[in-house]
Amino acid sequence: MSTRVNNMDSATKEDYKPQDGPIEIKNRHIAEMDEDVLYHIALGTRSHDLKDMFRDIKFVCFGGSPSRMKKFAFFMVDQLKFKLPAGQTLEDIAHGSDRYVLYKVGPVLSVSHGMGIPSLSIIFHEIVKLLHHAGSSGVTFFRIGTSGGLGMVPGSVVITDEAVDGILRPYMELATMGMMIHLPSFLDQDIVQELYSLAEKNDHFQTIVGKTMCTHDFYEGQARLDGAFCDYTKEDKMMFLRRIHEKGVRNIEMESLCFASYCHRANIRGAVICVALLDRLEGDQISTPHDIMEDWQSRPQILVARYIRKKLGIH
Repeated sequence: MSTRVNNMDSATKEDYKPQDGPIEIKNRHIAEMDEDVLYHIALGTRSHDLKDMFRDIKFVCFGGSPSRMKKFAFFMVDQLKFKLPAGQTLEDIAHGSDRYVLYKVGPVLSVSHGMGIPSLSIIFHEIVKLLHHAGSSGVTFFRIGTSGGLGMVPGSVVITDEAVDGILRPYMELATMGMMIHLPSFLDQDIVQELYSLAEKNDHFQTIVGKTMCTHDFYEGQARLDGAFCDYTKEDKMMFLRRIHEKGVRNIEMESLCFASYCHRANIRGAVICVALLDRLEGDQISTPHDIMEDWQSRPQILVARYIRKKLGIH
């Protein structure tokens, strides 16, 4: 197995300054195809007028759960004071597929990405191609999600300034044709600080900036003690979690590394904002009542809505 390091691998997160130009795809083969079928969202370049449908998109908001992203779409209807045509309601544009949901509210797309890097990777590819075919430009991507926190009150919100893997490396390894490619996982620091500035003193939750560890597994990869398999002790777990906390990691989830790497690769502005459902230094299992969890999961959405309203000049 050989390793080919991406030529941007020596860059730092401070160097990453994406441009607000047209969405471009780094694949010359697409232009040679008679039709590009976006299979997992039931759209295509022949079957749909993608320019008419999506050219005005400026913000794409990804989240794991289909129901949560449906709720977010209706939340944005209110936040943007969006007027639906008489007799119409929001519909899942990707209803022809049962893999993901896709809702459009003016210049905002609300998209589910499922759980984990493989599921996110698929929809990310197809959304980038969708926006390229639509001729969209100046688009910002957000991942709005949940996570396990480290050393913070449950319900707190973490804005990711750097995504790292399970051994604290700031890049994603992608196995392609017998080679391991390293894709830097830096995020736009300007958008990180702008989002943080939108946290208000009277918010009933804490917002912080920190590193996010992204793993390929919910249980062993995150040093949990409650999985079907566990070959380490509670002491091992606590030593590991304290060590990564000292290195600046403030939450753990399963998608940020891919999201950040692909935003970097596509030269798209991107941000990751997650609520912490528990403090992993205090335990492994999530036992918070459902109604409280629903409130917590809306908190990253509130920050993103403020950002979008600000950019659109909606007060």
